[in-house]
Amino acid sequence: MKHSIKVCGNQAMVFLNDKIYVSDAALLRDDLLELIDQGITELRIDLSKLTYIDSSGLGTLVSINKRTKEKKGRLILIGAQGLPMELIKRTRLDKVFIIE
Repeated sequence: MKHSIKVCGNQAMVFLNDKIYVSDAALLRDDLLELIDQGITELRIDLSKLTYIDSSGLGTLVSINKRTKEKKGRLILIGAQGLPMELIKRTRLDKVFIIE
């Protein structure tokens, strides 16, 4: 998995590409937690180029969502489609996340 981050003020746009497996999820979690610790309150995560996400990747998104809410912020998933969106719906996480 490759990801890139663009920060503007208290917002960050995170672009995820390819696939997220367990080893990728830990790196992503660390990067996102660092952003939150730096005062980012709105995380927008672009999933439009993501082709697969495993349970550890979904778990990372859940934990980051919880952390942003604790800091009075929000996490927004953008462009989810294909298998990643199907997995989000199957696990009923579409009821948890803000999805655009």
